Amino acid sequence: MELTLLGTGAPLGLPRPDCPCAVCALSRGPRARAATALLVDGALLLDLTPGAALAAARSGHSLVGVRQVLLTHPHDGPAVELPAGLPTAGRVPDGRELTLISGHRVRAVAMDSPGTGYEVTSADGERLLYLPPGGAPAGLGDDHREPYDVMVADVTGRPDGLARMRASGAVGPATDVIAAHLDHDVPTGAELDRRLAAAGARAVPDGTTLYTGEYHEVPDVPRRTLVTGGARSGKSVEAERRLETFPEVLYVATGGTREGDPEWAQRVGLHRERRPGSWRTAETCDLVPLLAEDGPALLVDCLSLWLTHAMDEVGAWDDEVWADGGEKALRERTAELVAAVRATRRTVVAVTNEVGSGVVPATAAGRRFRDELGRLNASFADECEQVVLVVAGQPFVLRG
Repeated sequence: MELTLLGTGAPLGLPRPDCPCAVCALSRGPRARAATALLVDGALLLDLTPGAALAAARSGHSLVGVRQVLLTHPHDGPAVELPAGLPTAGRVPDGRELTLISGHRVRAVAMDSPGTGYEVTSADGERLLYLPPGGAPAGLGDDHREPYDVMVADVTGRPDGLARMRASGAVGPATDVIAAHLDHDVPTGAELDRRLAAAGARAVPDGTTLYTGEYHEVPDVPRRTLVTGGARSGKSVEAERRLETFPEVLYVATGGTREGDPEWAQRVGLHRERRPGSWRTAETCDLVPLLAEDGPALLVDCLSLWLTHAMDEVGAWDDEVWADGGEKALRERTAELVAAVRATRRTVVAVTNEVGSGVVPATAAGRRFRDELGRLNASFADECEQVVLVVAGQPFVLRG
């Protein structure tokens, strides 16, 4: 199949009209995106948007051969002018299948939000899934269906939908996942590309033509990532975002519970509310066995609390104990953890704190913790394919 993205933006486009936000201000020139629309083999147009004929011409195509125009979502605002010669646009009832004169079969897929998705199969058996903004297929089960060749969907708006598609087998390692309906709630440029790469997806400029089966560079998803930053820098959000499209994740909370501490309970509650409902949680500091096992992706939050627990267990806070074997015992524990990270076969995203850039601790024990965390962070980072520093909510890739 030949697929031409006439637009890749949200229904209002990017930049949005009269929007003063930073993303809209930066979405100019090649970063500007018209409302998403897809031309399939010159015969099928999915979503009719303003300027579709001009967009097709700019990409070297024509709408003259279009035999069917299908809409995926309610189009608010003034009616879109129908280019001369195009058939009337419409939507297909969920589950209904059309066979076009071009040989394409189109099946309407039910969504979990207003709108309709379309599964398109070419005469050669190539399969495309095209989804509306904010939508994911409803009622997906673990039926291990044959993976689609290409999926065009709202990856940034519905990462959980992509996770469910992977869990069902509808999206596999070779599926080309194209992000569409891109809006101003996500950064543009290189940061958008980085976020999508972490999800195994990619964005393309308006007017791009893709061919199913054609080789393209698959986004490289790092297997081990360390996310570091200061207090309230956004490092946990960044770590969670990296795994939100994974079908299964084990969230390892190293902080545990603290009786009689309502502020801590509130922090834990906020973290739980933010995580996808499909994620499992383990409250433990025993990380080495988890890293040694096979299983789903791990999100470890965080190493600084793991180190606090380790220092508690070896008595490292006490100067005498530290000098009389405590230092050696702690170094052995951290070395064991680092070795487990090096050997693990699991996808791991770990969160840690940068505590060496602020106020110098007033006590020897505080300075000891700062120093040991710095050493642990450096050793852990050496075993990771990617290291990210988060400052004021902005991620900076230090490695990978």
